[in-house]
Amino acid sequence: MQKMILGSYTKKKSQGIYTIELDTAKKELVNLTPIIKEDNPTFLDVSDNETIYAVSKEGNLGGVAAYKKESSGSYTFLNRVTEEGAPPCYVVVDEARQLVYGANYHKGLLTSYTINEDGALTLADHIQHEGDGPHENQNGPHAHYSDLTPDARLVACDLGNDTVYTYDVSSEGKLTEVSKFKAKPGTGPRHLVFHPNNQVAYLFGELSSEVIVLSYDENTGSFTEKQVISTLPEGFSDFNGGAAIRISQDGHFLYASNRGHNSLAVYKISEDGLTIELIQLISVEGDFPRDFDITPDQNFIVLANQNTDNLTLFERNEVTGELSLLQKDIFAPEVVCIKFI
Repeated sequence: MQKMILGSYTKKKSQGIYTIELDTAKKELVNLTPIIKEDNPTFLDVSDNETIYAVSKEGNLGGVAAYKKESSGSYTFLNRVTEEGAPPCYVVVDEARQLVYGANYHKGLLTSYTINEDGALTLADHIQHEGDGPHENQNGPHAHYSDLTPDARLVACDLGNDTVYTYDVSSEGKLTEVSKFKAKPGTGPRHLVFHPNNQVAYLFGELSSEVIVLSYDENTGSFTEKQVISTLPEGFSDFNGGAAIRISQDGHFLYASNRGHNSLAVYKISEDGLTIELIQLISVEGDFPRDFDITPDQNFIVLANQNTDNLTLFERNEVTGELSLLQKDIFAPEVVCIKFI
C-alpha cells in the first residue's frame, strides 16, 4: 500500500484533509478517509515526523495550521498562525532548517515560519512582491509557489509579475533576494521542478500553457531560458490554465496538467535536461486537474480533478514514460493537493 494525504477546498462536500491508499498489487485506490476538519486546506506538506502543515482559513484570517500525528494515528491540532486576508496557496517544509514557507497568491506575499520544538509554528519573515503583467489575471503580484532549490535556497514563482525569484535563507528564516528571472509577459509562472542533475529546472506558465526549460547557476542562484514548449495540441484555442508539473526520479520524463484541455502532457527529456519533447497527451477523465503526483515507486500517477470530485489513476511505463488509464471516477471531494507519505 502507498498512502497519500489529500488537501481540498471545503465549498461543497469536503470536510478538509483526507487520506487514501493505493493498493499497488491490485492497482486501485481504496479507503478514502477524512482525518482533519479544516476550512479550505488547499495545499499542505508533511514533515519527516508526519506533522501536517496546511493552508488554513479562519473567518477573515488566513495562514498555516500545524497538526501533530499521534501514535494512535489520529492528529492533534498544535496551532494556527494567521493574518488578516486570504491564506497562502502553497506550503512547504524545510526539514534541515526546521522552517515552513508559504506563498500567498492574493497578497503577492512570501512568508516563512520557524518550527518550534513541539512542532507548532512561529512567524519568521515576510517578503512582499511588486509589479503586474498584461493578462487580466496579472493585476498585481500573485506569489504561487515557493520551494527549495537543490542548493537549499528558496525559489518563488510569481504569476502576477512574470518573475521567478531566488532567495538566500538564514537559519532563522530570514529571506534575502539574490536573483530574479523575468519570463516573457503574460507567462504567469505557477510551479517549478528541478532535474536530478540540479542544473536544470522546468517552469510551468499557467497563463501561457507553456513549459520553460531553465538552466540554473548555483553560484549566483540565477536562471537562464533554454527552451519554451506548449502543453497543448496545435490549434487548441479554448480556455486552458496550466497547473501542476512533476518529473520522474530518473530525470527522463516530465509531466504537466492542463485545466481546460483536461489532459496530462508527457515529455521526454534529453540527456542533459536542456530540451524536452512532447510524446503524449492523455485525458484526465475529469474536469480541472489541479494536482497530481508520481508514486514513490515511480510506477503510477494519481491525479485530482477539482471540479468533478474524482481521482484518476494511471500506470506509468518507466521505459517510455507514457501513461495508461487504470481507474477513474474515484470519489474525492474538491481535492487540489496530493502528497505521498
